[in-house]
Amino acid sequence: MEVILIPGLWLDASSWDGVIPHLERAGHRAHPITLPGMESRDADRSGVTREQCVEAVVAAIDAVDGPVAVVGHSMGAGLAYAAVDARPERVVRAIYVGGFPDGDGSVSEFPSENGEIPLFDWSEFDTADLEDLDEAALVSFRERAIPSPASVANDPQRLSDERRYEVPVTMICPEFSSETLRKWIDDDLEPVREFKRIDDVTYVDLPTGHWPQFTKPADLARLILEAIAADE
Repeated sequence: MEVILIPGLWLDASSWDGVIPHLERAGHRAHPITLPGMESRDADRSGVTREQCVEAVVAAIDAVDGPVAVVGHSMGAGLAYAAVDARPERVVRAIYVGGFPDGDGSVSEFPSENGEIPLFDWSEFDTADLEDLDEAALVSFRERAIPSPASVANDPQRLSDERRYEVPVTMICPEFSSETLRKWIDDDLEPVREFKRIDDVTYVDLPTGHWPQFTKPADLARLILEAIAADE
């Protein structure tokens, strides 16, 4: 399986380094993406749009042959979903890690400075988000963090092909449980409303903080492998 790995805010392709060896040992080919504007802290991201980020994911899909699974972490889940919308005939499974498939027209509205979203102070995160990240890990995270283009979160999501609902989804729940997520869906909360429209969704728990690729990479890889096993 060709596995496209999409990072969330503040992260580049290297954020998947702890996961990739497990996928490759199982015989899959991993393709971690560094999104436009995330090449370095000094990169010019002032003109980067959400559409360009989606196009980067779609280009990664188009660059490989055979069945494709897309994995999106956090904000990357929305980009993954847009790529599924663009290539529903190529993607056999979408896997969302701590993020949701936001619907057409949705906007996340993250606070930004000069067109960028800098990594927030740790005090602004919920305790659950930071679970299993010790002080050394927090320092390492901040050292590697790159400000994200504000448009990735604040441009509206644009979707057009309802065949996206036919692509099976695995939702990996880290800092919130699948039970909690199902309640949010039952309560019809806007960020998770799209789940009701998807034909096939599997919910799995991975109790840890918001960044399991750092805190539990082997467990995250195992769940990804289990998700794509049914599609081989």
